[in-house]
Amino acid sequence: MDKIIMGIDPGTNIMGYGVLAVKDGRPHMVTMGIIDLRKFPDAYLKLGHIFERVTGIIQSYLPDELAIEAPFFGKNVQSMLKLGRAQGVAIAAAIERSVPIHEYAPMKIKMALTGNGSASKEQVAGMLQRLLKIPQEEMGRFMDATDALAAAYCHYLQMGRPESDAPHYRGWKDFVNKNQDKVWKSKKS
Repeated sequence: MDKIIMGIDPGTNIMGYGVLAVKDGRPHMVTMGIIDLRKFPDAYLKLGHIFERVTGIIQSYLPDELAIEAPFFGKNVQSMLKLGRAQGVAIAAAIERSVPIHEYAPMKIKMALTGNGSASKEQVAGMLQRLLKIPQEEMGRFMDATDALAAAYCHYLQMGRPESDAPHYRGWKDFVNKNQDKVWKSKKS
């Protein structure tokens, strides 16, 4: 079951990404990094840059699947809306390249890696470093990259035991093709 899994930690100033290769059932880090959005003064320019960079990363590493961290509800609704837009654009880039998407809550990712849903970013990064044997000099200074790699690792752990029987779709065409009977029934009603 060899595959490439890309992880994304959505952000409006710094967006993290990580890529895992699964060979002979064992994960190995391919790369991790950030998309720095701080230099863009306009929110829409940031969204355009996210789309371009995520598309470029997908073209470079050809992931079989994308694992993305779901936005969590905080006290600031405006921040959540901005984060949701950034996540949506990253998802659109994956859909445009026909990469299946799997979304994980931050607590689920932390729980999968550390056994503690309230683990700190540092604890998650430390566990990833040990599990994937990442040299210290490759860890980087932004935790957004390790958070993205953690999303990919969480998906790797879930591959053997899917959360539900809910179908996953590769895009709108795939959705329509897999739901022809439902679409036809609703048109008759």
